[in-house]
Amino acid sequence: MSYFRFVLFACVLAYAVILLGAYTRLADAGLGCPDWPGCYGQLTVPASPEQVVDKAWLAQRPLEPDKGWKEMVHRYFAAVLGLVILVVVVWSWRRRRSNPEQAVWLPTLLLALVVLQAILGMWTVTLLLKPLVVLGHLLGGFATLALLALLAMRSMPRRPPGVPERWRAGAAVALLVLVAQIALGGWTSSNYAALACLDFPTCQGSWLPPMDFDEAFVLWRGLGVNYEYGVLEHPARTAIHVAHRVGALVTLLVLGWLVFAILRARRGLGGLAALIGCLLLVQAGLGVANVLLHLPLGVATAHNGVAALLLVSLVYLNGLLWQRQY
Repeated sequence: MSYFRFVLFACVLAYAVILLGAYTRLADAGLGCPDWPGCYGQLTVPASPEQVVDKAWLAQRPLEPDKGWKEMVHRYFAAVLGLVILVVVVWSWRRRRSNPEQAVWLPTLLLALVVLQAILGMWTVTLLLKPLVVLGHLLGGFATLALLALLAMRSMPRRPPGVPERWRAGAAVALLVLVAQIALGGWTSSNYAALACLDFPTCQGSWLPPMDFDEAFVLWRGLGVNYEYGVLEHPARTAIHVAHRVGALVTLLVLGWLVFAILRARRGLGGLAALIGCLLLVQAGLGVANVLLHLPLGVATAHNGVAALLLVSLVYLNGLLWQRQY
């Protein structure tokens, strides 16, 4: 297998880890195992309480094997991804000996990010789903995928041809807006605010429902609190949900403008712009479906997956526009 194909494999694996992480979080299995990196002190999930060697774990949380396996499968895939990225780093430094243009600091940054992700994964459990930690873990997963996509682009046997630079600023702004919206989505999910509004386009039958923004975005609330199923009152959750909706509208307008402008110019980026536009419409549809269908697990997981694909497509677009600079 070539270096380029191996990096592509790492991209696919990182995408799978994001989907598994979203599925685990949305299935309320984030504390399916009360310890880390094992599950009830073991490397696999015990089938029954009798199989738990250290009964002290059962005092912390009753055994739910289904949730435990969801959590452990996610950890297994994340561990494999970490090993794959380690191979990429070693391979990159070895290739640098014969190819001075081989990127080495980007893979090294990826390895540091993987270590940080492992720490955040541990804190997600030990700090009982603290929203700020859960959000950091989610953003770390998206960042891992984005950097792997950039590395794959730099490793292509044939670099993409140059394109007009006039869209640089617009593409960079679109990427920043999308990242901010992904962060808002993560904050919504980690605070269990996705179902604060069950109607659309209004919320609780009103365009301006009762909201508490002061409480909604408090990042740190101390230690020793179990955040499973959320701790915020309904007005604070509503404020988070509405903020995510407003962010979705801004994202739709900014990315939609960029797509329309590129398609209108017909300057060699039409296919990529059309892909971004299609993903954007699908993502908007999934967001509305999450509300009207009351957050079905498959739709909610797909919402995370399409967000990741949008991120990769915008990273690729920015890579094309700035390829002489990175």
